[in-house]
Amino acid sequence: MNNVLLDTNVLIYSIDQDSRFFNKSQNIIKNNDLNLFTTIKNISELLSVITRFEQNNIDVKEAISIVKNFESITTLLYPNYNSYKKFKKLVNKYEPTGVQVHDFEIISISLDNNINNIATFDTKDFKNIDEISLYPI
Repeated sequence: MNNVLLDTNVLIYSIDQDSRFFNKSQNIIKNNDLNLFTTIKNISELLSVITRFEQNNIDVKEAISIVKNFESITTLLYPNYNSYKKFKKLVNKYEPTGVQVHDFEIISISLDNNINNIATFDTKDFKNIDEISLYPI
């Protein structure tokens, strides 16, 4: 089985039936040949996005229910001191700026758990990072 980290956009698209990426996201999530992981950072980003816009009509209680569903199908990864050391090395090596720093935090947590495959639709954010591989969507 392949270990794959789900990026925030995969989580979001998997619940957005109007998204053109909905089916691809669902295929990944329902793939029994994958061990799925995500980080607490991805969960906080998910909550931020799905509760941000009034037109979504997702209140906090429903958002928490969505998170619980993801907790049942993924292993949730947390930062620790070792992932922080990896984060500092990655930041020194790649010099990310702005919101890209968040991606490097996610990568450091993933790498600390020996997961180097990431499923994402934002491939440009991750394609030049040697330490990880993009999982084909």
